[in-house]
Amino acid sequence: MHDSNERFPPPLCHPGTREAVMVRIADWYGYQQGPGKPVMWVHAPAGYGKTAIAGTISKMLEETVGLDFSPLGATFFFWRTSPERNNPSRFIITIAYQLVVSIPELKPHIANAVSRNPMILRKALEVQLVKLIVEPFKALGELRDIPNRLVIIDGLDECINSEQESPVEKKYAEDQEKVQVRVLDLIHTLQSHHLPLSFLILSRPEAWIKQHIGSRSFSDSVEVVDLYEVGDHMNDVEKYVRAELSRIAENIGDEEWPGEDIVQRFIQKTNGHLLYASTVIRHIDDPYDEPQKRLNDILDASSRSSPDLAHSTPFSSLYELYRRILRSCPESNRSLMIEVLEDMIVARDYFREDFDLRDALAVLDSVSGRAAGCGARAIRGLHAVLHLVSKPNRPTHFLRTLNPFIHSSFVEFLMNPMLSLGFAVDQKKGGRRLLWKCLECMTAITSQWKGEESHLRFALQTFRSLWVNAWSSEEDIRPRQDEFVRVVKKLLTVDLITCFIHFFGVRSLEFSDPFFALPNLIEPKFVSSLEHLPKESDPLAQQAIVHVLSSTDGALGHLHNRGLTAGKFEWNYSSKLKLKAYLETIYDRSTNSNRQKSEDVAQALDNLRGDLEKVSTSLKDHAAELPVGWSFHIGPITDYIRQDDV
Repeated sequence: MHDSNERFPPPLCHPGTREAVMVRIADWYGYQQGPGKPVMWVHAPAGYGKTAIAGTISKMLEETVGLDFSPLGATFFFWRTSPERNNPSRFIITIAYQLVVSIPELKPHIANAVSRNPMILRKALEVQLVKLIVEPFKALGELRDIPNRLVIIDGLDECINSEQESPVEKKYAEDQEKVQVRVLDLIHTLQSHHLPLSFLILSRPEAWIKQHIGSRSFSDSVEVVDLYEVGDHMNDVEKYVRAELSRIAENIGDEEWPGEDIVQRFIQKTNGHLLYASTVIRHIDDPYDEPQKRLNDILDASSRSSPDLAHSTPFSSLYELYRRILRSCPESNRSLMIEVLEDMIVARDYFREDFDLRDALAVLDSVSGRAAGCGARAIRGLHAVLHLVSKPNRPTHFLRTLNPFIHSSFVEFLMNPMLSLGFAVDQKKGGRRLLWKCLECMTAITSQWKGEESHLRFALQTFRSLWVNAWSSEEDIRPRQDEFVRVVKKLLTVDLITCFIHFFGVRSLEFSDPFFALPNLIEPKFVSSLEHLPKESDPLAQQAIVHVLSSTDGALGHLHNRGLTAGKFEWNYSSKLKLKAYLETIYDRSTNSNRQKSEDVAQALDNLRGDLEKVSTSLKDHAAELPVGWSFHIGPITDYIRQDDV
């Protein structure tokens, strides 16, 4: 129950926070008459204060004055690590007991049910529900005269085990989907009898919960509230952080600390995540150390470079929460789950933030050769820490990259093997694997390709950056020379001229893609990495370098011959990006390569110089439409092309 000793002190919302959702719940419940829909489901990722909201609502209803009845009917708080609260065995009898307290008229009827059959307490939950709740209510006669009571069920996702005995020890939460759906069915059955009860359910947005509540039989009776979308989380965190830092500053006798700059850095690092904010506060509020130093260490470094955090009790609790969430995935699926997480960490910079994670995973499945839907199924149990849908509120021209991870500390946790243990991800390894898959995809790109397949567009627009990140230094290559040689040989099988033509072509690739197009071929680092091959592979290195440079020259010459110059562009955002990419590539090819330029590139530059007047006029005429930083990128390039010695 909300006030049981096991939960003391119960989590409550910080004063002045979560007010929007409190009003939303109060407006839905409506006290005497009851709500239009008898069930409300409030869901949010891990760490957004759902349990604190449930506790605060419970306390608020219990302390309500001016009513001749208690509006709080019953509460039940599931908890993953409690053997009495991580399964539903006591769910119905606990609710029934509290209903006796809040609705005394039920007492004789429930007492009679137990006295007639004391074994009812060991019967199936569905039988208990009828005998201990439904039939006693029906025995009261006319139910419309009974004020509506609210039943609060918190942490449905924390109900992970069946109460049934098993001959096999259950190390992980194998039962969680079935048992959570069973609890939902019990609630659905109760509300179907039109009892004077309303049900507030709070949980993480687990896929199976969302699917069951959205089913035809359930959806008409449920009002769904996405806590992540309600209220101002950053403002709530700011109120909490300022109050707690002021308290700590008063305790240490330094009222000048921490200063506005540090406060703002702390607030931004939380990303509206109250659990992270409270974890940091508990970590720095240590009488045996300096709060100033502890907070600075957190703000200035990630957990990878702060091993002390692994031994901090507050952070240990946070990391154990992450491990519990990861353990909820079936053990047989974990290697695939880790592979998909690696893909997401590596590839998130290549998708726009308005692109849904589910669609991004579909692209990565195709690139990696996985079956359709494989990536989404692999992270099915991780919705507590991942965004499935992105809803940016910025103009299209200023979109940032996709960030599917709700908590930055979760990414740091995954990338630190000391913290994540068997769930550690290797970003470098994931990058090398994704690069290889992209090269395999690119072998399918021919001159007849129309650009329809998203995974081929992704491969084409990201392989250079993936290459540079994976193989740009001798330190990356030396311990894996055999693998590097294999990758270089794969590169030689790709028709790079055709690929580069498609990348810069007018009709073949539209920059309305969900992918961020790279502005140039990253040629200096791309080419120089090939020179790190071992001496015995020198002929292979030279072959690869010639392949890249000649392909670049061939593509630029081909595109210029087709008239890809500023004067022949239709002026729209897509064209501006293509012009920018084309100019930067020529500039890069001309200034950063000490190898002899091909006649195609020399001719392209000479012809482009003749178009400069059109470029200047066009840029001037459309200056108001240009994105921020456009002149910064184009200016040096056009200045360079103007030089007489080009």
